[in-house]
Amino acid sequence: MDYSHTDEELLTQPIGYWSSTAGKAVVTAIREGLARFGVTQPQWWIMAQLATAENGRSREEVLAVLWGYLDVGEALVPEIDALLDRRLITPDAEGRLHLTAEGDALFQQCAAFQKTVRDRVHTGITDEEYLTTLKVLQRMIHNVGAKAWHH
Repeated sequence: MDYSHTDEELLTQPIGYWSSTAGKAVVTAIREGLARFGVTQPQWWIMAQLATAENGRSREEVLAVLWGYLDVGEALVPEIDALLDRRLITPDAEGRLHLTAEGDALFQQCAAFQKTVRDRVHTGITDEEYLTTLKVLQRMIHNVGAKAWHH
């Protein structure tokens, strides 16, 4: 791969620019791919939460976990409603949300797509490099007095 700058020049490059650009590039690839399935990224997150919950999840539980993802916040509420309207998720008698059979089938297709994106993003990157990258980014977040969390 050709890099944008020499190693010496890269040491002077702003982390905010490169981390933001990397994040935007990956999110764009994910969102474009999910759109082919008729699913938004927040809808994917919601379905993933329900797919791993044996007894479903309440709307509040889903919102509590996902609220801070990419600053989506309140926009999650209509995304849950859209999945309900499409009958991809359904509430049980207690109001806990579950994937429907159709929702689960779509979730499985999207999960396979997500694996291909992850594999593409990680091409040429060892697990050790990936781990180091995440630890360095987390130290930088800590160093500026911020907090970040991902389930």
